[in-house]
Amino acid sequence: MFLYKLEVSLSDRQIVMIIMGDSDQEVMDSVEDHLSKHYIGTPDIVEIALVEKRRANKGAAYVIECGTSF
Repeated sequence: MFLYKLEVSLSDRQIVMIIMGDSDQEVMDSVEDHLSKHYIGTPDIVEIALVEKRRANKGAAYVIECGTSF
């Protein structure tokens, strides 16, 4: 199993997704399903970019930076 960090460009925003899967193809095929559950309907996907792939070991993590300060 691997953790995948994806950047997804929608028609009105850009999002970051973290998905666990066994293969690149499995993860890419599941993006639309995850988005349709989150947004109650499938948003207009412009582009999907695979940014990082890591083995899903204990302690594996990603740091997601936001554009705002607290």
